[in-house]
Amino acid sequence: MGEESCGQTENTEVSAMRFQHVLALETSCDDTSAAIVRADGFVVGCISANQDLQHRPFGGVVPEIASRNHTLQILPLIEELFARTKFSAAQIDGMAVTSRPGLIGSLLVGVVTAKTLALIYGRPFVGVNHLEGHLLAPFLRDEKYTPPEGFTYPYLALAVSGGHTTLYHVKGLGAYEVLGRTVDDAAGEALDKFAKVVGLGFPGGARVDEAAKQGNAKAFQLPRTMRNEDSLDFSFSGLKAAAVRLVESIPPEQLMQKTADLCASYQEAVVDSLMYKLDLAQKNISNIKRIVVTGGVSANSRLRAVAAEWAQARSLQLVLPPLRYCTDNAAMIGFAGIQRLNRGESADQRLAPSSASYDEDFTASRFALHSARGKT
Repeated sequence: MGEESCGQTENTEVSAMRFQHVLALETSCDDTSAAIVRADGFVVGCISANQDLQHRPFGGVVPEIASRNHTLQILPLIEELFARTKFSAAQIDGMAVTSRPGLIGSLLVGVVTAKTLALIYGRPFVGVNHLEGHLLAPFLRDEKYTPPEGFTYPYLALAVSGGHTTLYHVKGLGAYEVLGRTVDDAAGEALDKFAKVVGLGFPGGARVDEAAKQGNAKAFQLPRTMRNEDSLDFSFSGLKAAAVRLVESIPPEQLMQKTADLCASYQEAVVDSLMYKLDLAQKNISNIKRIVVTGGVSANSRLRAVAAEWAQARSLQLVLPPLRYCTDNAAMIGFAGIQRLNRGESADQRLAPSSASYDEDFTASRFALHSARGKT
């Protein structure tokens, strides 16, 4: 079990809101995380435990193993969180838990734990969409990080992870318009599968990123798909298939020495595809000058560098959450949850986990593209 601390305690007056501190839980996939978050987004404390060692022999996340490990980790994490922050349950005004979307068995552990603690301590709680957490992650702050001055709604957000690749127009809390999404593989999934093809193992995305730093991104030509489509949707299955054929064409004895170039070329194709649609969306939404790139894949060093260069060239305000708030973490769930609690929302003991988002969580795009498009 790997463990990391995402924040440190600092107890200051925040506001006259009823809910000033929440305990948040995140168990949507294979990371177990617990956090205490203040109403203004300050992360009092956040502890996360991964399961990389447990899933590595299988080359990917095994749902049954993930849920079993959540049951072993979640209560000790909460106890450790209270010990590190010197908080007690009496100082917690409410609770937030990821209830959707994700692996149903993993979600169940978090939801049942939150409901049980809510009963024990007599606190209200709320279920949070995991993707909403990522969309609101740029508002988090701690002793080492503060969002850029003036950052607020509305903004354009690219949420990219192992299970999701989606462009949103974030207009306010709970007002998320889906502009485009992947029609097949998510970008993170495509990176993980490529890592497996070239023998880098699990977790793949981070290993591709590391290997690519030593490679030549122009060494191999790989496709950038859906550039002539009349939408902001993404597709990575064609890129993945082309990469598999490319790797199969290389003699096994030469593969190792070409791995860095292969990773750099493949990663560049993924980043190009993401940035092309992000740029197209920004050109199509009037007066959008604030941009967010969030989710696990936003930790990719090449994506962060290219996004920063792009934003600077266009005089845009780009917010890239710190790496600790890019991957799955309870702090982002806590901020989303405390905002909803403070506007009067809550759940009851009938709350059940869902593998998919609710229909009302997001709205479909209603605007038409008008920018010039490139060619595939």
